[in-house]
Amino acid sequence: MHRSMDEPAGRTAPAGPRAHPYAEDPDPHQGPGPALVDPAVLGTLLGRHGWRRRKGAAGHYSRWTPPGPAASGTSLLVPDTTAYPDSEDLLAEALTALARSAAPSARDVLVALALPSDEIRWWRDVPEETAGAVGWTEAEQLRTAARQTLLAGALAVRGTAGYHGARNRGKARATLDGTLVGPAPGGRRLTVFVPVAAGRAVAVQLYQALHATREAVDYQRATGGMEAFDSAVAAGVSRELTEAVVALVRGSEGARITLEWAPAAGTPEGCPARPEPVEFSPGDLPALRLAGVRYLQAEPAVPVRITGAVVRLRRSGPRGPGVVRLRVLAGAEVAHVRIELDEEAYRIAGHAHLVGLPLRVEGRLENRGGFRRLTGASQVAPVQVDEAERDRLMKSLQENVDFFEEACTGDEG
Repeated sequence: MHRSMDEPAGRTAPAGPRAHPYAEDPDPHQGPGPALVDPAVLGTLLGRHGWRRRKGAAGHYSRWTPPGPAASGTSLLVPDTTAYPDSEDLLAEALTALARSAAPSARDVLVALALPSDEIRWWRDVPEETAGAVGWTEAEQLRTAARQTLLAGALAVRGTAGYHGARNRGKARATLDGTLVGPAPGGRRLTVFVPVAAGRAVAVQLYQALHATREAVDYQRATGGMEAFDSAVAAGVSRELTEAVVALVRGSEGARITLEWAPAAGTPEGCPARPEPVEFSPGDLPALRLAGVRYLQAEPAVPVRITGAVVRLRRSGPRGPGVVRLRVLAGAEVAHVRIELDEEAYRIAGHAHLVGLPLRVEGRLENRGGFRRLTGASQVAPVQVDEAERDRLMKSLQENVDFFEEACTGDEG
């Protein structure tokens, strides 16, 4: 995942989807061992990715050929069960052939075998006359939209809201750690593998949210009413998701998202075995944009009691009110907040910063700026901590002494 524009500079990129491990140079020694492969799962994955089943020895094995030009001279023998003595040998040969195959789908099958994953596919209908000329731009737009979609689903798993802003983003990104992203040639198609162990909740949430978004758009276009978007929040729809769909559709003639469950893990409870694709068109963009604005305006401020380390102070002169920035330790699911304080509270914050103590403050977390601003600050007081935590905070202060110097110069980053 790309680093958010609102995060402090100088940090490493957050965890998130990684590149498809077979995207560049397939290695026949990579992938799962034959003893770990279920032939039924392998057959399901081959069929899902367009391989064609040919006749084989009935009840013993079947022959599979890849789709498209790669079918020439390539085939796999896949045992029907592991009951026969040569089943493991056949599986080993099939896996080696997959790793060496020129078919892009072979790499997808290997990834799904190595890491049981739900597969999410994005498809954009890009005009033929522009696909070659702007392929790189289209591919980046597709990847960006996919990342935004996944993050919206992960945020909804943490808690439904019309607008998440900066809340829960760190934990949501951590949920996506280990997600694998395939290549997006020409900016038309992209496949993401979401590991079942860590990410199935995200996949299920996206299934519900995308279909709810489709239904809400249909309702708005038919009636002009936005009420369906209000009720869709419970299904995981949010400003973040509508913006992701807008990014996917914008500049195309239409887009589609499909989801297929990992055959090794089965179908999640309450979901169809083969979910219908969700399609969006340029005609849906006005409704999606209106919904995004509605979500932003409707999400209320949140009363909070935050404990945080003072990392930045600023005021225009030696006296009077000022602005502080806290690195949040507890009380809110955001990384940093900005607070305007009166002269006395600012003095308390400065003293806490100098002696290496966290600050506790009550107020309302405003949706303006993505829930990074605390207004109506009150009950500002330093918090006593044990010696180990105090030493850690003091070390952080010494390593970032330039933050406090800004209090004297009047600069703010």
